[in-house]
Amino acid sequence: MSEALSDPVQTRVADDDACPAPRVIGMIGGKWKLLILQILIFQGTKRFGELRKSIDGITQTMLTNQLRALEADGLVTRKVYAEVPPKVEYSASADGLALAPVFTSMHDWWVNRSAGS
Repeated sequence: MSEALSDPVQTRVADDDACPAPRVIGMIGGKWKLLILQILIFQGTKRFGELRKSIDGITQTMLTNQLRALEADGLVTRKVYAEVPPKVEYSASADGLALAPVFTSMHDWWVNRSAGS
């Protein structure tokens, strides 16, 4: 085993069978899912139109598809109100909210990276 993989955590991450990275990337990968999650985690519950206005360049179809995928993966919850016109709200689920430290770490990494330049 190489020196770089002598750390048990690095070994676990490098082991293709044990590493969840491909599954995690599938769940949150791509710019739209990350932006949607960031908004729902840090700004709270939003209606579809509010989300669409908050994400520059996303189409209605793409937002719908990404929200459905996030909901299917258990990261977003969708609440439909029995009203006319229909009212639908999206929120980060408990699993979605658990990703807040990941976003905070990415922010800190960016700030530290930028400070070192």
